[in-house]
Amino acid sequence: MTNAAIPAISATGLRKSYGDKVVLAGIDLNVPAGTVFSLLGPNGAGKTTTVNILSTLIGPDAGTASVAGHDLATDPDGIRSAIGLTGQFSAVDSLLTGEENLFLMADLNHLPRRAGRRRAAELLERFDLTDAAKLVPSTFSGGMRRKLDLAMTLVGDPKVIFLDEPTTGLDPRSRRTMWDIIRDLVASGVTIFLTTQYLEEADQLADRIAVLDEGRLVAQGTPDELKRRVPGGHLRLRFPDAVSVQRAGVALRLSTSDEHNDDENLALRVPTDGTVTALREVLDRLDAESVAVDSLTVHTPDLDDVFLSLTGHRTGATKELVR
Repeated sequence: MTNAAIPAISATGLRKSYGDKVVLAGIDLNVPAGTVFSLLGPNGAGKTTTVNILSTLIGPDAGTASVAGHDLATDPDGIRSAIGLTGQFSAVDSLLTGEENLFLMADLNHLPRRAGRRRAAELLERFDLTDAAKLVPSTFSGGMRRKLDLAMTLVGDPKVIFLDEPTTGLDPRSRRTMWDIIRDLVASGVTIFLTTQYLEEADQLADRIAVLDEGRLVAQGTPDELKRRVPGGHLRLRFPDAVSVQRAGVALRLSTSDEHNDDENLALRVPTDGTVTALREVLDRLDAESVAVDSLTVHTPDLDDVFLSLTGHRTGATKELVR
């Protein structure tokens, strides 16, 4: 196996319990390098426990894992040297200035003094915090504190970054800024393991998503693959006249007098899984009957529908996110 083919994160059969409470019931994960992997789940599903195990903060009761090519059981120090972690709660020291927080992280990462100062200056500029370098974080906005927190994570130039609900509590503008930072990190080859309560955040950023519920992975796939698993997808076809609507209904074996029909807008609603194959089949049937279509739109369930279908309830977060 070449280095390029080695996953950034892999886990098999991870288990964790606290007394009689099973938090993780044997989960398997595989995260390719240079991608964003998002772990979704309701509160208490085991997301933070998964992050804590993979980042060596706690040990699993059973199972194996490797991160950045280092084995969790035999080389935890190797993992720690290769990762960064931004938790749910800011690790910023409020008694130090923004610059001093970065200096502290440089010292903890054993960077030479000059290299540490240079790295701090680079990160302050990268995160647009240069003007706040001499200020204490108590004067920062929530978005600025979160950016400083992530900048501190990057001092050691990690290959894998764990972001545990990094945008909780941020306003839409700060959240968008954080999304741009994450995209830039991935473009530079960093692997991101993201947990979030914001489903659109996962939809915007993640290459692959896993849904965790009561300690078990109930689904994995790309955002589009997960959406196609949920009923409710449909094509909306608009026609030039009522006669075409009737002929299309016959061709597609739909009743034009029930929920498929939209007389006012000369449209039909055709159930579909949203795949190209399904779309082609519908259009081929209409072409065979020489039925003209003015326009069509594809409607698929969103990740909130996926989450509801898989876990039985919606997340605690709202859906008002920036598009």
